Amino acid sequence: MKRYKCKACGYIYDPEVGEPRTNTPPGTPFEDLPNNWHCPKCGAGINRFVPIN
Repeated sequence: MKRYKCKACGYIYDPEVGEPRTNTPPGTPFEDLPNNWHCPKCGAGINRFVPIN
C-alpha cells in the first residue's frame, strides 16, 4: 500500500500504521479514507495529499 504526504505540513499517512488520532485502523488504504478525513497534524483536507514511494 502506498504512503501519502501532506503538502501543507509534511505529515505522512502510512496505511500499514493507520492513524489513531482520526480513528483510522491499521490496514486502511488511503483511497478508502472518507472524503472528510483530514491531516491529523495540520487539518489539511484529503486533497492536499500526494502519493510517495
